[in-house]
Amino acid sequence: MSEHDREKFEQKLAFHSAPTLLGVKCANLFAVKQTEQPVSDIKEYFRTYVPLQSISIRILCRCRERALVYIYHKELLEMWLSDDRVAEYLEGCGYERALSLDEKLDILDSRILCDSFPHEIGIFLGYPVDDVLGFIENGGANYLFCGFWKVYSNPESARRKFDKYVYCRNYLCNKIKHGVDLYSAVEKFRRN
Repeated sequence: MSEHDREKFEQKLAFHSAPTLLGVKCANLFAVKQTEQPVSDIKEYFRTYVPLQSISIRILCRCRERALVYIYHKELLEMWLSDDRVAEYLEGCGYERALSLDEKLDILDSRILCDSFPHEIGIFLGYPVDDVLGFIENGGANYLFCGFWKVYSNPESARRKFDKYVYCRNYLCNKIKHGVDLYSAVEKFRRN
């Protein structure tokens, strides 16, 4: 990956995954065009430039046109998925509680196509169970408001989370814009 491509990818990574990189959200998902960023380059980037042991990457779907990059904070995701209500929902979708995180991600991976997602993807992105259920029950309509996801319950809590996610995005993108290395900015944020 050239220096220019690395910088471009870091900007995209910061924009789409800042809350996860900064340890505020359990996971983010974004698409990359295969013609702009081959999966092999993304994997190499993470092997070479990501010193954060808590952050992991998984390519959930790859087709000719794009790849879906799932960035997750392993500890936060494991805690979230072990929540009783979350685990109960996932059990109803065929994810046994006893499965490891990798096994659950394998199941999720097998259910994703580049143009369609199973409803439980919201759970794997940290969306509240009530909002995932509301989305299913309403067919994506009748939501209270839309931000990082469609909100069907507890709008004040969602607004606070959205504000926090926007703050993370602005912080990290601003640091990169001013020449600060992505992971130096992440480490500085985590120390404060």
